[in-house]
Amino acid sequence: MTTASLYALVGVGLFSLGLYTLIARAHLLRKILAINVMGSGVFLLLVALARRSGAAPDPVPHAMVITGIVVAVSATALALAMMLKLYMETGHAELPDDQQD
Repeated sequence: MTTASLYALVGVGLFSLGLYTLIARAHLLRKILAINVMGSGVFLLLVALARRSGAAPDPVPHAMVITGIVVAVSATALALAMMLKLYMETGHAELPDDQQD
């Protein structure tokens, strides 16, 4: 097993774990963390796929990963601020159900 295939398998595993947590959990903080784990899996997969045969790795996927990390940090900060605002207004850090009583 090569290093690139190991990175690809770990990336797919991280993405799957984050997707499961995003669907299964109701708490917003856990959903935000799940999205970050999914993003880390995608970044790892992009780095694994950036390998060329016999030459230096392709720099474009690496640049995309660096840009993605910056975007992920800012999106996480925005999501946490919105979650805190929801918590201050409702007292719960979960989204309300759509069902009417």
